[in-house]
Amino acid sequence: MTRIAVIITSTRRERFADRPAAWVSERLRREGVDVDVIDMRDHDLPSFDGRAPLYTPRQYANPAVADFARRIDAADGYIVLTGEYNHGYTGVFKNALDHTYVEWDRKPIAFVGWGGVGGARAVEQLRTVAIELGLAPIRPAVHILPDVLGARHDRRRLRPQPVRDAEPQDRHAG
Repeated sequence: MTRIAVIITSTRRERFADRPAAWVSERLRREGVDVDVIDMRDHDLPSFDGRAPLYTPRQYANPAVADFARRIDAADGYIVLTGEYNHGYTGVFKNALDHTYVEWDRKPIAFVGWGGVGGARAVEQLRTVAIELGLAPIRPAVHILPDVLGARHDRRRLRPQPVRDAEPQDRHAG
């Protein structure tokens, strides 16, 4: 069975990330995919200050880093969920990426972003880093804009409205 890691990059207490995480995970499970939700809140990684993991593959002295790396390694692909913070993605996730290397190699990665421009700038930066890690970024991404294209939500659940139901002036994605 294919295993996809759904990675929540936000560690904020009040965060939007849980809604798209539930939506993505539910959709994958309906397709028979084994889903591992990796929440960066659960991985208290130290600031990266060691040798580059390219030169020390799978040698992790810190148990938190070893656990994170093991879960990344076990996945066949990834869907990264990221908000946009000051035109970028979270520092917590950048730190996690810097701790690992070979675990990501030659696997597909897709992105779900949100924010004022749908997280487009954060996703763009993540694509560049993903390529350097040897990942294969999937070109299409999901960009959740504030109440554009019917991305309405309540406190528990994201309820996307199909684009075909959106007003004609809202169908253009850029």
